[in-house]
Amino acid sequence: MWQSYLNGLLVALGLIMAIGTQNAFVLAQSLRREHHVPVAALCIMCDVILVAAGVFGLASLLAQHPALLAVARWGGALFLLWYGCQALRRAWAPQRLDHPANGLRSRRAVLLSALAVTLLNPHVYLDTVLLIGSLGAQQSMPGAYVAGAASASALWFFSLALAAAWLAPWLARPNTWRILDLLVALMMFAVAAQLLLG
Repeated sequence: MWQSYLNGLLVALGLIMAIGTQNAFVLAQSLRREHHVPVAALCIMCDVILVAAGVFGLASLLAQHPALLAVARWGGALFLLWYGCQALRRAWAPQRLDHPANGLRSRRAVLLSALAVTLLNPHVYLDTVLLIGSLGAQQSMPGAYVAGAASASALWFFSLALAAAWLAPWLARPNTWRILDLLVALMMFAVAAQLLLG
């Protein structure tokens, strides 16, 4: 049991910690202190559901129907391009993190954005469902493997959300925020280009 748990923990940590669109979104929300803990909890919940779905059969189903992944790829690329443009727009009019120009968004709006960043990104399915899920399906105790992956997700996203929020007072300068938005935009455009170019 513990071997399967540790396998799930280590594999998931290795993939989750790579800088990607979801991590960039959680970081940005944490620096703004804009519903960052619910955003982290939502990301964890999505990870757990997707990993469990992959471990218990969805990975093999998606492997047999590449058209589903193609639709996710194109939709995800378009969303990432839109999100990158929004980050560029914010970079041209930087603001202090503690006083956003448009005020705080509602929790519902932020959570819907988090869902979009998570579920419209095909890399999420490739990592959680296909890679982590297919490895978990081969474990002697797949339930323990899912628990390990869930622990990795919880550890990473809550650490990211809370540490970034703690550092926010030191990072609350307009130029720092401009650089962060530029980096987020570049990352979104790079991932979208990678998806579009295959």
